[in-house]
Amino acid sequence: MISRRRLLSLAGASALLAACGSNTGRGGNGQALKQWYHAYGEPGVQQAVERYAQAYTKTQVSVQWNPGDYDSKLATSLLSDGGPDVFESTPQISSVRAGQLVPLDDVFGDARNDFSESILATHTVDGKVYGVPQAVDMQMLFYRKSLFAQAGVRPPSTVDELVDASRRLTTGSVKGLFAGNDGGGGVLGGPALWSAGLDYVRDHQVGFDDPVAATAIGKLRELYTSGSLLLGAVKDWAEPDAFTQGLVAMQWTGLWAVPAVAKALGDDFGVLPFPSLGAGGSASVPVGAFGAMVNAKSKRIDEAKDFVRWLWIEKTDYQEDFNLGYGFHIPPRKSISEKASKLTSGAAADAVKFVRDNAKASNPPDWTSVMRTAFNDAVSRVVRDGAPADAELKAAAGVARDELKRLYG
Repeated sequence: MISRRRLLSLAGASALLAACGSNTGRGGNGQALKQWYHAYGEPGVQQAVERYAQAYTKTQVSVQWNPGDYDSKLATSLLSDGGPDVFESTPQISSVRAGQLVPLDDVFGDARNDFSESILATHTVDGKVYGVPQAVDMQMLFYRKSLFAQAGVRPPSTVDELVDASRRLTTGSVKGLFAGNDGGGGVLGGPALWSAGLDYVRDHQVGFDDPVAATAIGKLRELYTSGSLLLGAVKDWAEPDAFTQGLVAMQWTGLWAVPAVAKALGDDFGVLPFPSLGAGGSASVPVGAFGAMVNAKSKRIDEAKDFVRWLWIEKTDYQEDFNLGYGFHIPPRKSISEKASKLTSGAAADAVKFVRDNAKASNPPDWTSVMRTAFNDAVSRVVRDGAPADAELKAAAGVARDELKRLYG
């Protein structure tokens, strides 16, 4: 299992999680439902989730805030009888096969159709839903309108146009694009596949075992060697500083950066999905969402499900508050995201549209850590070392194929 921010990064890097807080909550007397969160970086989130728990009247709920390595702590707790009743994470097929998660299909009721289908799919294994999505994070391409106008460059709609624009926008101290200090290999591998109409996994089969994958990843190498990428920035791709400080004309980062970018640049920026490679491909934005889950070893499964239903299905005001009151995220519920005032104009509204039309799961349930590491390492060797893309991806596909055989037989 991986943390909320890290589920959006193939590299597993996260600059946005801050460790803070301690165990709190309404209960604490041993009779309360135990609910776990990882330590969100945005101020106010801990107090908000404690307030939600205190407002629940059916039973006491004790909120545990978990600084540090939440993933490992959670994984260990699920092996024992002392873990949380309710917790946030993303479902992995290994957790389902190990009998650690409770199916939550009956929790949704009539609200199921109100959840974005692409997000709900990331919480679905073998046709059953194991998590109620809480908040959607996504990545996209930010660009400076004024710099594009000065250079006579149009916002790119194909990968070749992105490469060309990056070159043409590189002038003096300004580089064309920043996609991470590794040259984008950690975050653009997935979008490169999707640009060609491919995927990590598709129908229980390797989704990138195709010669076109080498072409798509080869475009990232072309960007890396073009001299148009910013490398060695003080902060990595997850923070918009390189973009807001005028060091680049374009930056790949996340929706969470919109408030900071708008504060620094006003309306002198736009956002785009990663473009299509060409015919047969598609524009894309990586999406991920932590969901509320119920521990299959809980002795109070029905009560835990009732609490999850109350908080993440019924309390739409809390859901909007959780997404937009402290950080900047998209509520998984269409009825909320379409009406939330902070999401109805500008880049935020474009992001909501991208999630609706171009969303791709950054961490599908059957994309295991072994597969992810093999693919990510292959992309890195291609981008930074110039290794042959076809050979590297073939080897990564072999690793993924063995994993899929282990999962599905």
